[in-house]
Amino acid sequence: MRILITNDDGIHAPGLAVAERVARTLTDDIFVVAPESEQSGVAHSLSLNDPLRLREISSRHFALKGTPTDCVIMAVRKILADRPPDLILSGVNSGQNLAEDVSYSGTIAGAMEGTILGIPSIALSQVYDFFAGRQHIHWSCAEAHAAATIRKLVDAGIPPGVLMNVNFPNCPPGEVRGLAVTVQGQRSNDLMRIEDRKDGRGIPYYWISFQRGNFTPGAGTDLEAVDANKISVTPLRLDFTDHPTLTRLAAAFE
Repeated sequence: MRILITNDDGIHAPGLAVAERVARTLTDDIFVVAPESEQSGVAHSLSLNDPLRLREISSRHFALKGTPTDCVIMAVRKILADRPPDLILSGVNSGQNLAEDVSYSGTIAGAMEGTILGIPSIALSQVYDFFAGRQHIHWSCAEAHAAATIRKLVDAGIPPGVLMNVNFPNCPPGEVRGLAVTVQGQRSNDLMRIEDRKDGRGIPYYWISFQRGNFTPGAGTDLEAVDANKISVTPLRLDFTDHPTLTRLAAAFE
């Protein structure tokens, strides 16, 4: 089995190294194509107005000045054009990709582009406490449980047009309380805010920031699963069509 690994945290991210160590328990045929620098939050963006600069940093390891989407296209259509990968792993992301995160995430986008290109794809993310800081990330949780999760997903089959979103909970590997197949959750819309600041000359600038919120995750959601120290596996469709509304609109416009 040939595995392609990408991410949105960049070629030197610790989670990328975790993903490679996990992949090596599954196969020796691995290629890594990742962004030259961090691309968190770029979603499924594609570089159309800038050239793609590719740098081979070691055998089978490439850094691309571009987005995760660019990386997957470069890998599949150029680097591995003669023999495409059998599986794409995107991650392991530094932080969760739950609920509405999936619409912003470059990690999800890497798996999404693989799915568009017809290759089974899995996004991997390690949850941590955003407000406590990145120094407390339980990378060992993803590393201990990812291989078994990937094997189960591959054995079960990943349908065309579907990507798998896997989130490992914020705990040591021994405290994981199983795996839950989940639906995409929804957070309170009050969590995101604009933070006002001033530079050294007193000129205002702004950061998009987040605040803690008190809400109860919906039953069966990805948010509920990781709160319970469970690995969350959510199948996501490329088809965004809302079929109940489609049926209702078709009747309304007859």
